[in-house]
Amino acid sequence: MTTTYNCTADDERTAGIAHARRAILEKKCVVLPTDTVYGIAADAFSPQAVTMLLVSKGRGRNMPPPVLIPRLTALDGLATDVYPDARDLAEAFWPGGLTLIFHAQPSLDWDLGETKGTVALRIPDDEVAIDLLTVTGPLAVSSANRTGQAPAQTAFEARSQLAESVEVYLEGGFRPVEGTDARPSTIVDATSLPLRVVREGAISIERLREVVPGVLDINGNAGDAAEVTTAEAPVESDAVESEAVQSEAVQPEAGEKPASAVQPDAGEKPASAE
Repeated sequence: MTTTYNCTADDERTAGIAHARRAILEKKCVVLPTDTVYGIAADAFSPQAVTMLLVSKGRGRNMPPPVLIPRLTALDGLATDVYPDARDLAEAFWPGGLTLIFHAQPSLDWDLGETKGTVALRIPDDEVAIDLLTVTGPLAVSSANRTGQAPAQTAFEARSQLAESVEVYLEGGFRPVEGTDARPSTIVDATSLPLRVVREGAISIERLREVVPGVLDINGNAGDAAEVTTAEAPVESDAVESEAVQSEAVQPEAGEKPASAVQPDAGEKPASAE
């Protein structure tokens, strides 16, 4: 039976997180708030659960969901060939509005869809989301709405669209929180060097270049003073072109359009998990 918990109340939040954890273990979907809009989440390591997520939204495997993680230390367990530049960006902007595309660890037993061997990772800047991720581990998360419909900015709105396809709804109030930036996350292709922005969003190219001067912008241009080097890059035997990665591998996170759109996404409007 579908249940909604008011996570603005401590007792309901505790009960809601516990119920959501059980639902994830049972390969069911849950709805949670993120720092963009509400997301529908499923166990990233369960093909059955990921399929349920996509079916609930009315989407196919050609738009695989990104994965939200609770802490930076999870990065190396999910991604391989992590360049120092990419790690620097993660350390600077996680949790927050930055999604990084990596080559997925080949040993992982998961099936997110047609990813072409990549995975999009982010740590959300939301306490309820982090509380849940801490007890479940990595979750595949997409915006909590039916394809073509407006993104949900409350759990109530999500339930009006997703209904009984979701086991637990965690209501955390309006998202994005009033007074915060409602832009989607910036997506950076970190599968090769130099790193390249494939969708502009919450983290500007100027801020990215304060950390990694050689980051290419969405048009493939380097900054005037950027010195792009690859000396510290791990060796790659099968480089993936960034265009293929962004257009084929990444479904929008909660509230965001696919990276192939590379434009403000309807999923996070009033602004912006796809």
